[in-house]
Amino acid sequence: MNSFAHKTLVVQLQAGDTNRFSVLAHLSYDAADPFAVTVVFSHDGRVLARWQLDREMLGEGLRRPVGLGDVRMRPESHGMWQELRLEFLGDARPDGGRHHAVVFAWAPAFAAFLRETHEMVPPGSEEVRVDDFLADVIAGS
Repeated sequence: MNSFAHKTLVVQLQAGDTNRFSVLAHLSYDAADPFAVTVVFSHDGRVLARWQLDREMLGEGLRRPVGLGDVRMRPESHGMWQELRLEFLGDARPDGGRHHAVVFAWAPAFAAFLRETHEMVPPGSEEVRVDDFLADVIAGS
Protein backbone atom coordinates (compact mmCIF):
# COMPACT_ATOMS: atom_id res chain seq x y z
CA MET A 1 0.00 0.00 0.00
CA ASN A 2 1.27 3.47 -0.86
CA SER A 3 2.03 5.76 2.04
CA PHE A 4 2.83 8.80 -0.11
CA ALA A 5 0.81 10.69 -2.72
CA HIS A 6 1.93 13.48 -5.04
CA LYS A 7 0.17 15.49 -7.71
CA THR A 8 1.24 18.55 -9.67
CA LEU A 9 -1.45 20.96 -10.83
CA VAL A 10 -1.44 24.16 -12.83
CA VAL A 11 -3.19 26.82 -10.74
CA GLN A 12 -3.75 30.55 -11.08
CA LEU A 13 -1.97 32.93 -8.68
CA GLN A 14 -3.12 36.46 -8.00
CA ALA A 15 -0.80 38.48 -5.77
CA GLY A 16 -1.88 41.92 -4.63
CA ASP A 17 -3.57 43.85 -7.43
CA THR A 18 -2.02 41.84 -10.27
CA ASN A 19 -3.87 39.74 -12.82
CA ARG A 20 -3.88 35.97 -12.44
CA PHE A 21 -0.95 34.03 -13.84
CA SER A 22 -0.22 30.31 -14.00
CA VAL A 23 2.06 28.60 -11.49
CA LEU A 24 2.55 24.99 -10.47
CA ALA A 25 1.16 23.60 -7.23
CA HIS A 26 2.94 20.46 -6.06
CA LEU A 27 0.63 18.64 -3.62
CA SER A 28 2.08 15.94 -1.40
CA TYR A 29 0.70 13.74 1.33
CA ASP A 30 2.60 11.39 3.61
CA ALA A 31 0.59 8.88 5.66
CA ALA A 32 3.18 9.28 8.43
CA ASP A 33 1.77 12.83 8.92
CA PRO A 34 -1.89 12.00 8.27
CA PHE A 35 -3.43 15.39 9.06
CA ALA A 36 -1.30 17.48 6.68
CA VAL A 37 -1.11 18.19 2.96
CA THR A 38 1.96 20.08 1.80
CA VAL A 39 1.63 22.47 -1.14
CA VAL A 40 4.69 23.94 -2.83
CA PHE A 41 4.01 26.69 -5.36
CA SER A 42 6.64 27.18 -8.05
CA HIS A 43 7.19 29.16 -11.24
CA ASP A 44 10.06 28.88 -13.74
CA GLY A 45 11.86 26.42 -11.45
CA ARG A 46 11.72 28.72 -8.42
CA VAL A 47 9.83 27.94 -5.23
CA LEU A 48 7.46 30.81 -4.48
CA ALA A 49 5.94 29.48 -1.27
CA ARG A 50 5.50 26.32 0.77
CA TRP A 51 2.46 25.79 2.96
CA GLN A 52 1.41 22.88 5.11
CA LEU A 53 -2.39 22.68 5.12
CA ASP A 54 -4.85 20.74 7.22
CA ARG A 55 -6.29 17.88 5.14
CA GLU A 56 -9.74 18.13 6.71
CA MET A 57 -9.82 21.88 6.14
CA LEU A 58 -9.03 21.35 2.45
CA GLY A 59 -11.98 18.99 2.16
CA GLU A 60 -14.28 21.43 3.92
CA GLY A 61 -13.00 24.29 1.74
CA LEU A 62 -14.28 22.46 -1.33
CA ARG A 63 -17.81 22.67 0.15
CA ARG A 64 -17.97 25.89 2.16
CA PRO A 65 -15.88 28.86 3.34
CA VAL A 66 -13.35 27.89 6.04
CA GLY A 67 -10.42 29.50 7.82
CA LEU A 68 -9.99 32.52 10.05
CA GLY A 69 -6.23 32.94 10.23
CA ASP A 70 -3.48 33.06 7.63
CA VAL A 71 -5.18 30.54 5.33
CA ARG A 72 -8.76 30.78 4.09
CA MET A 73 -10.54 28.63 1.53
CA ARG A 74 -13.87 28.59 -0.23
CA PRO A 75 -15.50 27.11 -3.31
CA GLU A 76 -16.24 29.42 -6.24
CA SER A 77 -18.32 28.77 -9.35
CA HIS A 78 -18.05 30.46 -12.71
CA GLY A 79 -20.62 28.76 -14.90
CA MET A 80 -19.57 25.14 -15.14
CA TRP A 81 -16.06 25.93 -13.87
CA GLN A 82 -15.65 24.93 -10.20
CA GLU A 83 -12.70 26.48 -8.36
CA LEU A 84 -11.19 26.22 -4.93
CA ARG A 85 -10.07 29.67 -3.80
CA LEU A 86 -7.13 29.54 -1.37
CA GLU A 87 -6.21 32.83 0.24
CA PHE A 88 -2.85 33.18 2.00
CA LEU A 89 -1.84 36.03 4.29
CA GLY A 90 1.89 36.40 4.77
CA ASP A 91 4.36 38.54 6.66
CA ALA A 92 3.77 42.16 7.54
CA ARG A 93 4.72 44.82 4.99
CA PRO A 94 6.47 48.09 5.93
CA ASP A 95 3.20 49.99 5.32
CA GLY A 96 1.47 47.99 8.07
CA GLY A 97 -0.46 45.69 5.73
CA ARG A 98 0.31 42.05 5.07
CA HIS A 99 1.48 40.25 1.98
CA HIS A 100 -1.55 38.64 0.38
CA ALA A 101 -1.93 36.06 -2.37
CA VAL A 102 -4.91 34.16 -3.76
CA VAL A 103 -4.63 30.87 -5.59
CA PHE A 104 -7.45 29.57 -7.78
CA ALA A 105 -7.39 25.83 -8.43
CA TRP A 106 -9.64 23.51 -10.37
CA ALA A 107 -11.73 22.02 -7.54
CA PRO A 108 -12.23 18.53 -9.06
CA ALA A 109 -8.44 18.06 -9.22
CA PHE A 110 -8.06 18.91 -5.51
CA ALA A 111 -11.00 16.62 -4.68
CA ALA A 112 -9.38 13.74 -6.62
CA PHE A 113 -6.13 14.23 -4.70
CA LEU A 114 -7.97 14.23 -1.37
CA ARG A 115 -9.81 11.02 -2.33
CA GLU A 116 -6.40 9.43 -2.96
CA THR A 117 -5.25 10.47 0.53
CA HIS A 118 -8.48 9.13 2.05
CA GLU A 119 -7.80 5.74 0.46
CA MET A 120 -4.43 5.65 2.22
CA VAL A 121 -5.67 6.97 5.58
CA PRO A 122 -9.46 7.17 5.91
CA PRO A 123 -10.76 10.26 7.75
CA GLY A 124 -11.16 9.48 11.43
CA SER A 125 -8.54 6.74 11.44
CA GLU A 126 -5.52 9.04 11.63
CA GLU A 127 -3.10 8.17 14.40
CA VAL A 128 -0.64 10.39 16.17
CA ARG A 129 2.36 8.54 17.53
CA VAL A 130 2.98 10.67 20.59
CA ASP A 131 5.79 8.46 21.89
CA ASP A 132 7.70 8.76 18.59
CA PHE A 133 7.11 12.52 18.54
CA LEU A 134 8.38 12.94 22.10
CA ALA A 135 11.44 10.79 21.36
CA ASP A 136 12.23 13.04 18.37
CA VAL A 137 11.82 16.17 20.50
CA ILE A 138 14.03 14.82 23.25
CA ALA A 139 16.65 13.72 20.70
CA GLY A 140 16.62 17.22 19.24
CA SER A 141 15.46 16.27 15.71
